[in-house]
Amino acid sequence: MGLYEEIQETAAAIRARAPSQEAARPLVGVVLGSGLGSFADRLAGAVSVAYQELPHFPSSSVDGHAGRLVLGSLGGVPMLAMQGRVHAYEGYSQAQVAFPARVICALGVKALVVTNAAGGINQGFRPGDLMAITDHLNLSGGSPLWGPNDSRLGERFPDMTSAYDLVLLERLQACAKAVAVPLRAGVYANWPGPSYETPAEIRMLRAMGADAVGMSTVPEVIAARHMRVKVAGVSCITNVAAGIGEKPLSHAEVKEVAGRATEAFSRLLAEFLPVAAKE
Repeated sequence: MGLYEEIQETAAAIRARAPSQEAARPLVGVVLGSGLGSFADRLAGAVSVAYQELPHFPSSSVDGHAGRLVLGSLGGVPMLAMQGRVHAYEGYSQAQVAFPARVICALGVKALVVTNAAGGINQGFRPGDLMAITDHLNLSGGSPLWGPNDSRLGERFPDMTSAYDLVLLERLQACAKAVAVPLRAGVYANWPGPSYETPAEIRMLRAMGADAVGMSTVPEVIAARHMRVKVAGVSCITNVAAGIGEKPLSHAEVKEVAGRATEAFSRLLAEFLPVAAKE
């Protein structure tokens, strides 16, 4: 069975678990990163499915990633939320990391919204800040597009000029103002992990134009754009990067700060996700 067939089989399994015909056709998909998964509790009429229950779906082993897919609605708009994701450092290939995003796209969403916890490189950022992703640096050392290309999914050489859709970015920023949530903007760098970056590596990333750094997201964005689905992204700045702050970096701090930022993050997503579904 090829990639296209696996995606379709998984999508069919999700549709079969949907609580209604509307829920089986979500208009927006959102990937909830480290410590941010509780937002899915806001979805009305929700049904959750453990990743392990879906064929071909990779399962996360990282604390803070619940590993559930939630189908429901928000503001009357059917949507799908992923509570957690997998990472290449867990032993998955880039194609496997991007597989859930491909399934969401195959379900027919109008937009994919990716979120993550990230370290702040921009020295104006503080833990708890939210950052709209305007572009990214793929420093993971790989791509979900490596290998044979199936034209049913997308073209061999997809354009990434507007990886993060400008119209969605404008709507995201307008929604942030509407609900009085301060929103930074910047470039996200995808670091392979799982070790945090050294101070020298952070200086390099800053020189390359990165404002924040994390260990995820970019494979999902590449896969979604390959499938011609629009993308918006939000990073929660959970710590200042190595060499900027004085404290050692830890995953516990990432989860703790993400938890503190949940209220503002949830207000922003609750306002934005229904808007992201519009043509």
